[in-house]
Amino acid sequence: MAADTTTDVTEGFGQVSRSVGRLFRYLLLAATLFGIVFVTILLVYVANDAIQPLTADPGWHLTFFLTLVTPTLAVSAFVYRRDADAFTTGALAVGLVVVALMFSGGASMIFVDIVEPLTWLALLVALAVPAAVTIAVVAYDHRLPFAAQFAVTTAAFYLSLFGLPGPLGSLADAPTIVPGVYGLLAGVPVAPAPWMLVALTVGGPIAAIGATAVSRDRGRRTQLLAGVGFLAVAGGGGVLGPVLGVHPLPATVVASVGLVPPVVYAANVALNAPRERVGLLLPATIVVGTLVGAVAVDALAFAGPQSWIDWAFLTSAHSNTAENAGFYPAIGGSILLMLTVAVFAFPVGVGAAVYLEEYAPDNAFTRAIDVNISNLAGVPSVVYGLLGLGLFVTYLGQSAGTVLLGGLTLGLLILPIVIISAREAIRSVPEEQRAASYGMGATKWQTVKNVVLPRSFSGILTGTILALGRAIGETAPLIMIGAPNVKYSLPTGISEAASAMPLQVYAWSSLYAGPDFYNKVVPAGVVVLVAVLLAMNSVAIVLRNKYQTGE
Repeated sequence: MAADTTTDVTEGFGQVSRSVGRLFRYLLLAATLFGIVFVTILLVYVANDAIQPLTADPGWHLTFFLTLVTPTLAVSAFVYRRDADAFTTGALAVGLVVVALMFSGGASMIFVDIVEPLTWLALLVALAVPAAVTIAVVAYDHRLPFAAQFAVTTAAFYLSLFGLPGPLGSLADAPTIVPGVYGLLAGVPVAPAPWMLVALTVGGPIAAIGATAVSRDRGRRTQLLAGVGFLAVAGGGGVLGPVLGVHPLPATVVASVGLVPPVVYAANVALNAPRERVGLLLPATIVVGTLVGAVAVDALAFAGPQSWIDWAFLTSAHSNTAENAGFYPAIGGSILLMLTVAVFAFPVGVGAAVYLEEYAPDNAFTRAIDVNISNLAGVPSVVYGLLGLGLFVTYLGQSAGTVLLGGLTLGLLILPIVIISAREAIRSVPEEQRAASYGMGATKWQTVKNVVLPRSFSGILTGTILALGRAIGETAPLIMIGAPNVKYSLPTGISEAASAMPLQVYAWSSLYAGPDFYNKVVPAGVVVLVAVLLAMNSVAIVLRNKYQTGE
């Protein structure tokens, strides 16, 4: 047999050699290690220029080695030897803390400088009211035909968002007769404090979802107590923020987005996974070690690294001098661009994937569409920039470089990727599940809605997040559509011009290519951009693994 000898001849395969297979495996391992090591060296090189760790006092390194590194290694070894699953749980908790705090910074930027909390509340209510109407209409689907359901749903959303006659009436200069829910709430003269609105509209849903996950089968009382506790953490940011010298609004956003999810995760592990709760020692050790180290180096007056990535760099606008250059408008521009891209590319891409996989006939036309979608996924990004310039600016007369134009152009760029990944996810749903749904008397639409989409959602979401990760790092399309390389303020709407992180880095490395910019500020911008990309990709990986394991 081939398993017992080094070389053998097997019918249909020719000569089989374990040595060749072993050599092939080692070659694959070498290629993988080469890629990982090469990329790691590049990242370490850039990070060294941006953070400059060797500029810190030796006492600073020794302090954090004793308070953070040594205890973390010891606790990690203890947890891993006790239970490998517990170690994985602790590592995920550490990653969740880091990613949640990063996202909370972006959310704070949105609520502080872009969207007022009252406007956000008005938009949520204006969407919730027609959504409730839609649910009620769908519940009586046996009484109303599909055309009537669609008409009622469309009218509900239109009236709630725009009122009567709305944008259609403005084309004929008709005055507003009935204001929409959005207009009524956005214009109220008296409202709660902004941080309270954020605590309710952002922290409230997160607390409700977390309470449901933690309580499980423990009853309504446990769920209510957990929800109140998580909401108290979110609202505590607004109360404790001024005490710590932080404005209550960003403090509430950070507490809602950056603290509540890790607290929910820790509570869920502690209550529902007793074997893995020892893994929570790992994030606790890192948090306590970091705080103790920070207090110690401050008390001992040890100077830290002369890092270019500091609070001023992240919260300041661009400057002609490297010492004062900041990344804030570029970060905000990238956030708005990604929101626009997601709103455009996700529904269009998923809708196209559902049609092509579930409804489209197998003929020459659909096969041609398949080939074109696959080809479009490999087209260089600069071509999409030229497409956006010709279609949106030249043909439709849109202003160059705006958030809307940039989002639509980047949305076209990732649309083929979203379609392909969504189709693969839909195709992975077993055919037996579709047959079972049809056997129960379900229609095509009911099968897609209740069977196909829920079981393929994780793959669809993962592909979309990875596609957004590609879009956030693109520069050529934004240059083609006339997006500004440098912005000194955040855009406050989708019709304003916006820069982005890759554009800002490009400007620093070309227009301001002095020694300080090229060797210090550019690496700092690259590190921030890579950190955002890694955070987005980590979310996609965790979601994929979670749904694959069925946990």
